Amino acid sequence: MNYSYTIIGNSASSNLQLQYYLEEYKDFMCVNISENSNTALNSILKYGPDIIFIDLQKNALEYFQMVSDLHQYINQIPLIIGVSKNKEYAYEAIKNGFFDYWLLPYNEFDIRKAVFKIRKQTPKKETSPTLCLQSYKDYQYIETSDILYLKADNNATDIYLNSGKKVSAFKTLKTFENKLPENFIRIHQSYIINSTYVSGINYGKNVCVIKKSDVKLPFSKSYKQKIDIIKNKISKNAISTQN
Repeated sequence: MNYSYTIIGNSASSNLQLQYYLEEYKDFMCVNISENSNTALNSILKYGPDIIFIDLQKNALEYFQMVSDLHQYINQIPLIIGVSKNKEYAYEAIKNGFFDYWLLPYNEFDIRKAVFKIRKQTPKKETSPTLCLQSYKDYQYIETSDILYLKADNNATDIYLNSGKKVSAFKTLKTFENKLPENFIRIHQSYIINSTYVSGINYGKNVCVIKKSDVKLPFSKSYKQKIDIIKNKISKNAISTQN
């Protein structure tokens, strides 16, 4: 669901400031920073970003020409946001189909509005990320939607799939906790579960029941808050029979 973006401009401080503000939004990912139109065009064709930020304070005409040239090479032009200290190039930006035009210095509120506007007007289709397990020259790919849970095994991790298969990875459980999508939740020192596969929670016995299996995974009291999050999420779409 990530929105990839590239920054074009030769002000290092300005570029860092924009990246700093965008770090708040985990679905926005910087793929490249370019200092001029030539390297920028190459990076756009190479990385195919969803969004381009262009600092128009220097060489604005070159950048407008670059945007025009993009139509020769790609069918769908990325969203383009121009930035400058004044409105000198605002009209030209509109003529060139820019998505937005910001005045420097960067304003946190303007950026937040733009992020929500982008999400609303160009929503990303949700896809299931793929987990890549690499061992030397061996690469194994697993759809995260196929993972039931992960179990720590000393300095390795066993990954249990909905097919009944188990895959071992020579990585700690902590490594996966920091990389997996938000529906993967750590419930115990030894377990991370895919919350979409939870079919039951027993607070008396401190266990979670996993769909498509007879497995009951323990959760520890220190992770009870995480269990409450799972319960509340599931309960939103559940029909209650409670008296």
